[in-house]
Amino acid sequence: MAKTKRILKWQRDPEGMRLRILEAAKQEFAAHGLAGARVDRIAAKAGANKRMLYYHVGNKENLYLAVLEGAYEKIRAEERGLDLEHLDPPEAIKRLIEFTWNYFLRNPEFLALLNTENLQRARHLKRSTKVKSLHSPFVEMIRTVVTRGVESGDFQVAVDPVQLYISIAALAFFYLSNSATLSVIFGRDLLSQQAKQERLDHMVGLVLAALTGKSFAIFGRNKPARLRVPLPQTV
Repeated sequence: MAKTKRILKWQRDPEGMRLRILEAAKQEFAAHGLAGARVDRIAAKAGANKRMLYYHVGNKENLYLAVLEGAYEKIRAEERGLDLEHLDPPEAIKRLIEFTWNYFLRNPEFLALLNTENLQRARHLKRSTKVKSLHSPFVEMIRTVVTRGVESGDFQVAVDPVQLYISIAALAFFYLSNSATLSVIFGRDLLSQQAKQERLDHMVGLVLAALTGKSFAIFGRNKPARLRVPLPQTV
């Protein structure tokens, strides 16, 4: 009877237990990588045991993949809430850059997971159909913004939306993932509040200058993002 009660106690909220396991696993994999992560520590932090963990998620590699999928689901879900489709194209791109930068700052474990999976040559992501399906709507959302920008005269060319997003993510990712070494090399605290704001301003200016063909200098902080190319005069 006692054994039955114990089982019922942790099975009463299986989804809650699964979420606790995934959160504990995310922190463990982010801190120690796949090879260094320990199932015992994950189970203890989640208030579970190995049997519960294997029951809810599976073995260590399945758990790692579930964490990766959850990480991508989270960022894609928040991106969908940006409402880019209803903003002027330059403002939409500015909002995407700001979101990407601030999301990476708020979720350093996401960057750590990306580093780990790249060291694995995306071996686990290749098994996931879920992650691939998440990205198609996101790419189309960016494509729509870029197309509207070209049609309105705000942007000069319909750039590849995948290339555009990779460039935006790279501008943020490289800076943050290498901030420790770069701070030493250049003698600056690249994670000071002022430095982070300067980096965001630089990213916005760089991307919008490339899309609009306008000078980088006009995209400083507090300047309007919408800069429509004037129509040719008729006589």
